[in-house]
This record gives sequence, C-alpha cells and structure tokens, in this order.
Amino acid sequence: MLIGELAAQTGMSRDTLRFYEKVGLLAGRRLSNGYRDFPPEAVAWLQYVRTAQTLGFSLAEIARTGEELRRAPDVAEALSSLFEEKIQLVDARMAELSALRAELSERVGTGCPLRVSGRPR
Repeated sequence: MLIGELAAQTGMSRDTLRFYEKVGLLAGRRLSNGYRDFPPEAVAWLQYVRTAQTLGFSLAEIARTGEELRRAPDVAEALSSLFEEKIQLVDARMAELSALRAELSERVGTGCPLRVSGRPR
C-alpha cells in the first residue's frame, strides 16, 4: 500500500510515516516509480506503535521491544514482562518526583528558590 493509503488507514501523517521509516520503525520498499510501498501488516504495527507511545514507551523502546515481541514464543508473557519493567521505571520516576516536590515545598516562602533559609546549599 502506498504511503497515502497507510496514512489514511492509521490517521498518521505522511511525514510521521517517513520519519518512522527513517529511524527503522517502519519498513517499506520502493517501487520502480520511487513510491513507497508498505505491507498490509504495517497498519497493525503502527497501531501498536501508537498504543505503546500512549503507555509511555519511547520510540527506541518500541523498536527494541517490537523485535523482541516478533521473536517471542509467548507474546502475552513477553508483553507482561515489558509492562512490569515499565512499571518499575514509572515507580522510580514517581519516587524522584516525590523527592523533588518535597524539596520544592521546603523552599516555598524562603524568599529565594535557590536556598532554604538557614541551610546552605
């Protein structure tokens, strides 16, 4: 299918599809006239990419995990493992943000956001 058809079916722009192709997330072939031609399964793959991005996965993670999932004997188990890893990262980030929030709260009303009165930083 041509890039315009793929864009229409996925709701993604042609520029996005070209970018995904450039970074290796999407594979197509060139026809003799120079047009890009993508296999029908590209639609499902791009839906996966969009969902994974919504779940907080970076494009690099999606590219890496996509290969892992294609080779996995049990896709559901592999996905669960990926989700558990992402949950651990989210938990760690939440802890960092909680510590940052506490630090910012200490500085409220000090007159200077760069130091807490009475304590050198």
